[in-house]
Amino acid sequence: MDEIVQRAIAKWPNVPAVFGWLSLDSRGNWAIKGERIQNRVITDFIGRNYSGGSDRRWFFQNGPQKVYVTLEYTPWVLRTEDADSVRLVTHTGIPVPSPTAAWLDEGGRLLIEFETQIGVVHDHDLAGLLPHICDREGRPLDDPALLIGQAVVVGDAWLRLANGDVQLGKISKRELPIRFGFDPDPRPMPGEPEC
Repeated sequence: MDEIVQRAIAKWPNVPAVFGWLSLDSRGNWAIKGERIQNRVITDFIGRNYSGGSDRRWFFQNGPQKVYVTLEYTPWVLRTEDADSVRLVTHTGIPVPSPTAAWLDEGGRLLIEFETQIGVVHDHDLAGLLPHICDREGRPLDDPALLIGQAVVVGDAWLRLANGDVQLGKISKRELPIRFGFDPDPRPMPGEPEC
């Protein structure tokens, strides 16, 4: 969190939160009231001050005010560092630590679990990861694109990333918020003030 934000929280500790204003899409784009934010300085500031709370709600700490984020998919969107890389970073630029699991949903989206959190792999980076889907012994699958396209784990499929190999499982998009403890559409709690 930026130092200027920490000072603002200390100075004005009881500013009501904002709901339904900021959103994160499945490609890691921030939007205000549905309009994508294009300014890199602003998106970087949001990313540095983006966090999840113990109440399962993700937010951007805008000075003393929490701005709760509506999530199109997951709290994190994952990208490869570059075209030839099997190292992942979050949409906020944080390196993803060793993965603990990988999942395919019913739509063929690839999700990576790390440190009890979940992120969806950006669809533009999926093709670069296909050659890294293999069997347990590290042999490439006959057609990993078919595996992703049908979102069916055929046999024993593994994803080999730079910081660890993880077995691919199946998961439903609708079970993600419950399993990984996040609220995709945060609303005020009873009695909670809002702007």
